[in-house]
Amino acid sequence: MARQSGIIKLKGTIGDITFYKTQDGHLAREKGGVEASRIASDPAFQRTRENGSEFGRAGKAGKLLRTALRPLLLKASDGRMVSRLTQQMVKVIQMDAVSTRGMRNVIDGEIELVLGFEFNIRGKLGTSLFAPFTTDIDRVAGTLDVSIPSFIPANMIAAPSGTTHFKVISGGALIDFTGETYVVATSETAIMPWDTSATTAINLSNAVTANATHPLVLALGVEFYQEINGQMYPLKNGAFNPLSIVAVDGGV
Repeated sequence: MARQSGIIKLKGTIGDITFYKTQDGHLAREKGGVEASRIASDPAFQRTRENGSEFGRAGKAGKLLRTALRPLLLKASDGRMVSRLTQQMVKVIQMDAVSTRGMRNVIDGEIELVLGFEFNIRGKLGTSLFAPFTTDIDRVAGTLDVSIPSFIPANMIAAPSGTTHFKVISGGALIDFTGETYVVATSETAIMPWDTSATTAINLSNAVTANATHPLVLALGVEFYQEINGQMYPLKNGAFNPLSIVAVDGGV
């Protein structure tokens, strides 16, 4: 892979060279590689097929998690979030100590490895929200809760330039990675001023199915707003809104 330079940027294929545009700029690469039919049948590519199978399973698991949390992700994600989450799901699958290689899966892996995953690399929860919070997952009751004691927003939230208001959001998801289904609930505070006035204590509760056996995932985030002439507008279309997985229960 090579980077294109110069005034004129090419797109398309010339001979064996393909020119294309990515988030990293205009690139070029030489066509080549092994034929798909050989990869699918040649014993020499057995490991390749196994890796491909598990990578596909990781991608599907990541998509299911993203879909479950989509109400929150609409305003809190970056352009590389999908690939980063897939890579994390690969690590989850690789921790499966039961299944044979190529058949390893999320359920027998360590879904807890998604704990701390940041959906928006441009605005991380760990560098945005400094107010202490606690989480609680009650599998019997089917609740996923976040509690934040009273705090002063200007001191405990590192907000991007232009912020006048904010709100705290959370979501709890019950995910069946085998059946590819989920149950999700979300909650949020009112929009509050980002100033030196202390907030009230914040308690966000998300209720899903009680006594379920599938993994439970709790996400927490912040949305930033700018007030203009009495109207609230998402700051820079949510480009710096943080959202992170703050608690995980892998199931029984």
